[in-house]
Amino acid sequence: MELDGANRITKNSYGVFHLAWQAEESGDWPERLQREAAELRASIREAHGTPLRFLIWAGMGGSAEDKSMYNALGLLRKGPRVYVLDSTDPGKLKAILEDMTQRTEGSLSTALKSTLVVGMALGMTSYEPVVNLQKLATLYDRAKVDGRANFVYMTLPNSLLDQFGGSRGYRKIELQLDSGNSTSGRHSSPLTRGSLYPLALAGVDLRRWVHGTFLADQTIHDAWRLAAFLHAQGEAGRDKVTLLLPKRLSGAGLWTKQDFEESLGKSEKIGIKIVIDEKPKLANYLSPRESGQDRVFLAVQEKGAANEDAIKVRRAGYPIATLTLGKDAPVSRYMQFIHYTVFGIAYLRGMNFVTQPGVELYKAITNKLFEEAQRVGGVEKTAQWQRWKGSQRQMKWAGGITLNLDAIPGAAWNSANAAEVYGMLLRSYADTREMEYGELTYFGDMRYSAGGRMVRKALDRAGDVLFRSRLRMPVDICEGPAMNHSYHEMVIGHGKCLSTVLISEKAEKLAAADYTADYHRAQFLATQMALAERGRPVVSLTLRDLEAPTLAALDLFFREAAKAAKGRGA
Repeated sequence: MELDGANRITKNSYGVFHLAWQAEESGDWPERLQREAAELRASIREAHGTPLRFLIWAGMGGSAEDKSMYNALGLLRKGPRVYVLDSTDPGKLKAILEDMTQRTEGSLSTALKSTLVVGMALGMTSYEPVVNLQKLATLYDRAKVDGRANFVYMTLPNSLLDQFGGSRGYRKIELQLDSGNSTSGRHSSPLTRGSLYPLALAGVDLRRWVHGTFLADQTIHDAWRLAAFLHAQGEAGRDKVTLLLPKRLSGAGLWTKQDFEESLGKSEKIGIKIVIDEKPKLANYLSPRESGQDRVFLAVQEKGAANEDAIKVRRAGYPIATLTLGKDAPVSRYMQFIHYTVFGIAYLRGMNFVTQPGVELYKAITNKLFEEAQRVGGVEKTAQWQRWKGSQRQMKWAGGITLNLDAIPGAAWNSANAAEVYGMLLRSYADTREMEYGELTYFGDMRYSAGGRMVRKALDRAGDVLFRSRLRMPVDICEGPAMNHSYHEMVIGHGKCLSTVLISEKAEKLAAADYTADYHRAQFLATQMALAERGRPVVSLTLRDLEAPTLAALDLFFREAAKAAKGRGA
């Protein structure tokens, strides 16, 4: 349950479990969803005489991450092309529109007519989907395309999204097939319309999918055995759960990470970090016999196919649990099993697994900054931005990189350069165990734009050379603010992390929709302010732009930092 400050129940969030029970009892959910998907297609064809070719899903965190997973797993290949719009960076929407236009032979109007736009928000004050729907509505208006057949939304009654969608005459669709509101965002998958519509439009076998969520008592018992194992490992200090997935499920890592960390990251006393996208390399790990060894492994395999990575780490003596799925079991079964596991850990830790207080803090700061930005003529004119930008505790690095240490108390650099200071700072936090993992978060699109994908590659290289190899610790590499709505909950709640947030000085904009980066940049600054308010260490790296010379300088910065982070006796 979600509770207010007076300990009153404001929302019962048991839908994560009881939707499966209702689906089993009803028996007709797959057919209902198939009919509804056909109606959405027919509405667009009737309004514009065009087929449905594109789906833009506007949502944040748990309202979007399952769609990214479905894309990564190839589940949506046979349906409309799905774009996940989980950021207020104008560059992301700009890159999406450019791709759509190219696929319709240069006609944005044709692309818009062939697009279904879905806005989803499970918070009363969630503003990000509203921003994106506003900008998309502007594009439809300017193209003289009546978008009422193209826009639908799913949200709580009288939320910001509900107010906006209702004022435009867009169709509101109940998120749950029981017309209730008993799920949080990350629990909306695998059994709400918000999770099932993209699958229905792609022709996925929904009867098999829905049936996959009907877990037998023994399967639930297995989930709670896994919960007990991971909880006990956490109590023993081994709370870095390294996830080893089979090839078929390789795209499920981020969804799994979000489900665990947004649900369980609130406690300073005990945490659980899910480590993903990491090929096991024993040289990067402390020995199982060393006192500081904090890894435990969770290997997922399919019946009849051993997980070779799991065999390697088990032979080396690391603690490991193995989850064996039936051959070709639907992804929905894995998802529902993970929900039960997360609940089991929360129960053992006396924790509410549906709330997200850390996320709410950063959102509140963002809104204050944005309100001031609107009064003074832009976020860069706000008092907080001017303070951050004018800090005396920042250092330039050749090639257009600036390191800002304003939120690190007492940091000094003497005669060292920026890369050396950064590397020595990481080493000092690692030696005292104030930092047990790193975070590299870029505030900008890293999925659809060419420049953003290059940033992702640079950060992946930094993760290997600096954090995994040199510091021998995990690192989260992600895009902000999307991840602020998911595993950022553990960064701000449990801590034990040094966050590095990055942004380009050259802000993106989408002139055709009057879309500037003000809100997005407010989120960048608010993230740092929220972390600092909670006493969490955070530094920022500002890039001059995303051109090749600047990204080459970023690579060099991290390599030099790795040299400076060399440990004692290493």
